[in-house]
Amino acid sequence: MCERPWQCNRQMQVFQISVRKSDLTFLDSEAEFEASVRSVCILEAQIEEEMGCTFSGLNAFYDAANSGGDVWINENRFRIVRQLGEGGFAYVFLVKEVLADSSSDSVRGGLRKKFKDSAHPSDDGSYALKKVLIQNNEQLELVKEEIRVSSLFSHPNLLPLLDHAIIATKPTQERSWHHEAYLLFPVHLDGTLLDNAETMKAKKEFFSTSDVLQIFRQLCAGLKHMHNFDPPYAHNDIKPGNVLITYRKGQPPLAILMDFGSARPARRHISSRSEALQLQEWAAEHCSAPFRAPELWDCASHANVDERTDIWSLGCTLYAIMYGVSPFEYVLGESGGSLQLAIINVQIKWPAGPSPQYPDALHQFVKWMLQPQAAVRPRIDDIVIHVDKLISKFN
Repeated sequence: MCERPWQCNRQMQVFQISVRKSDLTFLDSEAEFEASVRSVCILEAQIEEEMGCTFSGLNAFYDAANSGGDVWINENRFRIVRQLGEGGFAYVFLVKEVLADSSSDSVRGGLRKKFKDSAHPSDDGSYALKKVLIQNNEQLELVKEEIRVSSLFSHPNLLPLLDHAIIATKPTQERSWHHEAYLLFPVHLDGTLLDNAETMKAKKEFFSTSDVLQIFRQLCAGLKHMHNFDPPYAHNDIKPGNVLITYRKGQPPLAILMDFGSARPARRHISSRSEALQLQEWAAEHCSAPFRAPELWDCASHANVDERTDIWSLGCTLYAIMYGVSPFEYVLGESGGSLQLAIINVQIKWPAGPSPQYPDALHQFVKWMLQPQAAVRPRIDDIVIHVDKLISKFN
């Protein structure tokens, strides 16, 4: 499910405008030309009013992305191939490194020279480029923190940040941002768990029990690396949309946890009502609601919050690997349904699954992680031990 459907609609309308503009030169009469111009202008005005910025700025950005323009990140040059996704002020593109020439020495050079780990650079020079438009100092600090945190971890199930650059830009009438950040990552073109869930739902397909456990085991391995860091870090936004999947012939799918924009040191002591409210406000902005732990919805004035907020999200994600959605999203389709109450009261519904259905042991595993009281929720080391036992049992 798209988290920002209006953006998809507006992007389609931007595309429609581009098509209309390109078709204007082929109209047969002056009257047809004027009518088409009027319809384009009306649609542009609607977009400007709804999105709060000039259409020329939006169109210029889409034009740059679609024109195959080049981007430099430090000393390395990349050509934009196509847009992969977007969200908020961030856009993700498929890019390909442009080398000086095609000689073997050049192919072995470029970005590849930066890494001791040969698994980091791609074989064909293709990468994912995240471009962030930064409008103020607060956004700038958030991007810098994302870069810092992303650079802390090194694990095969955590998406590595390969390179980055932040450049200052001069605001104009067409664009209001002061900086642009470029973050370079390995590319995984099979998409996220969320993408795959939508495709599988349309085909009425499900992951096998074995693949469910293997995908989940890999998420646990990446998260264990974060939770065992010194100090422990919480990801804070574990969900299907932040899990990349790569299908491999004869092997279980490869699962990689990404997007460390919300990751922070995990352990925090709350000693007042104001601190509790601050935490709730921060969580409302950075932690996706259907996967957010109860203590982040309603935090006590005196509490210890730790990395077990991630364990709750992990339980919701295991459910989503099986059924495609969070265990609590069903309430969004009910009249008067409250997502917060469903989460706090742990009101889980089990939909009809594959035939044969998933074993009850997986349902019990989900329930074990979805303990409303964080103090009795298992830790990641316990989760890893248990999932290994389930893999041995069901393989």
